[in-house]
Amino acid sequence: MAGAKVRYELVGPAGAPLLLVAGGISAGRHVLASDQFPEAGWWQAQADTLNRYRILAFDWIGADGAIDLPIDPSDQADAIAWLLDELGEPLTAAFIGASYGAMVGMHLAARHPDRLGALLAISASGSAHPFASACRALQRQAITLGERQGNPKAGVALARAMAILTYRTPQEFADRFAAVPSVERGRVRAAAEDYLDYQGMRHCTRMSATAYRRLSESIDLHRIDPGDINVPLTLAAVDQDALVPAHDIEALARAIPGAGFHLIRSRFGHDAFLKEEGQVTAIITSFLESLEISQ
Repeated sequence: MAGAKVRYELVGPAGAPLLLVAGGISAGRHVLASDQFPEAGWWQAQADTLNRYRILAFDWIGADGAIDLPIDPSDQADAIAWLLDELGEPLTAAFIGASYGAMVGMHLAARHPDRLGALLAISASGSAHPFASACRALQRQAITLGERQGNPKAGVALARAMAILTYRTPQEFADRFAAVPSVERGRVRAAAEDYLDYQGMRHCTRMSATAYRRLSESIDLHRIDPGDINVPLTLAAVDQDALVPAHDIEALARAIPGAGFHLIRSRFGHDAFLKEEGQVTAIITSFLESLEISQ
């Protein structure tokens, strides 16, 4: 995409196999802590699993809010291929992607199969589910409402709070927020509202309205033909994921000869790749061991 900037971070032992790692639309280039970047990364829980590799991660194009145009996931894939060229890295051992990162990984596998040895795609199917797209459409309307009121940050905060409801599960909310609603200043307030408000306000300081809108749209633009993926593929699903139903991911696995499939059971729903350290570690470890065997 013309004018796009690709910001990246490359960490890990020199000479080790190179892995591309990508998460959701709010995840960025800082995946793991390192001597150069000592703060904890967004997937720090997987440090022991990944630290034998060089990790290349990047900010999504559009994440800085500088692109106010539709962004297809294939645009992200092309940007990654360009970055690999710039770094002189003709081939990566594998791509490990979760959520939006897994979608982009599929497009990279389809458009640039010579750039990666294998793909592990967690919590992504071949296309956006209509229910999930409807939820994101309402989030984008919240952003538009905030802009019309002259307060785009409030719109982003509300959109993010709405999104949290789809990232997690009713079971988790029942476990954490079972207190009865209270009456405060003449209004009824649900037990979960402080948590949702906190998540929304934290996010609106990190992502602009334009970035949120365009990356949210990009998820809905995701479409992949199973026949276009011609690299070894492993898929992982979460049984309680409201955004990406497990049966959709399993159907994609069945449509691609030789594809592996794992099912995670978690009350954390779509966020299980961030919260279920043990189950996710086991899947990543198995995937990486399969690479070493094939080599």
